[in-house]
Amino acid sequence: MRVSLDTVRELDRQDPLADFKRHFSLPEGVLYLDGNSLGAQPVAAKQAVDDSMEQWRTQLIKGWNQGWFDAPERLGNLLAPVIGAQHGEVVVTDNITLNIFKLLGYVLDKRQDDCRTVLSEGGNFPTDGYIAQGYCRVSGCEHRFMPEGDDLAAHLEGVAVVVLSQVNYRTGKLRDMAATTQLVHEHGAEVIWDLAHSAGALPVELNGVGARYAVGCTYKYLNGGPGAPAFLYVHRDHLDSTWQPLSGWHGHTSPFAFQADYAPADDISRFRTGTHSAIIYAALEASLAIWAEVDMQVVRDKSLAMSNLFRECLADIFESHGIEDITPAVDQRGSQVSLIDAQNGYAIVQALIARGVIGDYREPGLMRFGFTPLYLSYEDVWQAAQHFREVVESGEYQNPEFHVLSAVT
Repeated sequence: MRVSLDTVRELDRQDPLADFKRHFSLPEGVLYLDGNSLGAQPVAAKQAVDDSMEQWRTQLIKGWNQGWFDAPERLGNLLAPVIGAQHGEVVVTDNITLNIFKLLGYVLDKRQDDCRTVLSEGGNFPTDGYIAQGYCRVSGCEHRFMPEGDDLAAHLEGVAVVVLSQVNYRTGKLRDMAATTQLVHEHGAEVIWDLAHSAGALPVELNGVGARYAVGCTYKYLNGGPGAPAFLYVHRDHLDSTWQPLSGWHGHTSPFAFQADYAPADDISRFRTGTHSAIIYAALEASLAIWAEVDMQVVRDKSLAMSNLFRECLADIFESHGIEDITPAVDQRGSQVSLIDAQNGYAIVQALIARGVIGDYREPGLMRFGFTPLYLSYEDVWQAAQHFREVVESGEYQNPEFHVLSAVT
């Protein structure tokens, strides 16, 4: 290693985010580099869930009038500043898959012409393409795939809606949201942004770049917990009386009037569907309270510094051990390092997990390491790189137990 332990400890002493680590509960001896898949548990989350359980026990159904029912909008307003949105433009509800379906129907219903083509990007997270295909199958719209890396402008003719990720889940490549949004709008189309790998990892300015529609999850960098609800954003100028296709009763203008016919709410609430879990919302709200104190540019600076540190510590072993570093350049990178070893990637990750260094694996051959500045120190990153080096150089990953496939990777 070319970076000394003394050097990284000095970085930690100068780190303006160092104090945030105390807000998270991590197992002793674990170096957690998988926050891009599931974030760590905030210390306050357990008490929040316990309080919600106690409220359920003592208040029973009265809890719905004590903060449960309006949680999707309340949490949306807490989240809005983190993604560059305004009050009333974000609702926390359902999951990314359902929210993309809602926005596809909403956007297409607003169009005044016959253009009904949906464009997805190859290499994007599969659910985004799957749900676009499913929507088109039931609606009669046309679905197209753009090959990964192709020039988007060459595929926009005749397209009504494009579904794109701001950060690619495999490579970590960061797309220029401002330029892309402008390009899509100039071609008369709309773009639905998937912020799953950018919300909470880097500054997002939805209003600032003219974005009109977006979705994202809260269980990765936002630390909402396993299965935490997703969020949906619509710019205030594009909230009107149009229906979204999953017209559930919580999206009705008067849910408890129990009217026979549907009438959508006149605000972001129209994108709600049915009853949500008050308990999981309690855990997420505890995390969002932390984010109210966070400077996202400071998060971004530390994220890039940590990913640079990890790669610098390991750069000399990649080529000699057949590992390809596909991590994008600094100005085109999200908050992860992406490495490929087609033959041994899975086993290397399993060997690291056995040592308490948790990253994750995606077929084919991809090892992902996420950098979460609120609860990772520079020394954590340095130690993780040391373990990676030892696993690879010693051949430890060749042990048979590290080649047994798990159901979830």
